[in-house]
Amino acid sequence: MAKLELKFKEGDIAPDFTAPTQDGTEVSLKDFRGRPVVLYFYPRDNTPGCTIEACAFRDNWAALQSAGAVVLGVSTDTVKRHENFARRFELPFPLIADPDRKVVNTYGVYAEKSFMGRLSMGTHRITFLIDGEGRIARIWPKVSVKGHAGEVLEAVKALKS
Repeated sequence: MAKLELKFKEGDIAPDFTAPTQDGTEVSLKDFRGRPVVLYFYPRDNTPGCTIEACAFRDNWAALQSAGAVVLGVSTDTVKRHENFARRFELPFPLIADPDRKVVNTYGVYAEKSFMGRLSMGTHRITFLIDGEGRIARIWPKVSVKGHAGEVLEAVKALKS
């Protein structure tokens, strides 16, 4: 069974990155200093679990924004694929295109995975909550998509208190 060893721990400075989003604009993590950032990594656009997770963040978008948070989804899909996924499901937040695997490798979330008894390399479903100072406040290393966005929202609200 493949086991992911986390590269970072809560309290560490989140590594900066610059990458394109679904509309082709470049974003950097440092652009969001002063605000909590929900940085969620997922395997692939238009797959069942990834769609449920993205739509749950979409459905909690207003509450996350009210709490001051930014949501960034990251996968190794291309800008074009993200553009289609975001349009199809009306996703209001940026999706980071990382086909060269720079961001997923920086965060250590691209590693061996086991699916239906087969080992392969891929992006693990992991969420990082980064506080306004750029520190990792919380890590969800094994995300169960149902209820996850609500749990993240509660953690974002707890940062403010």
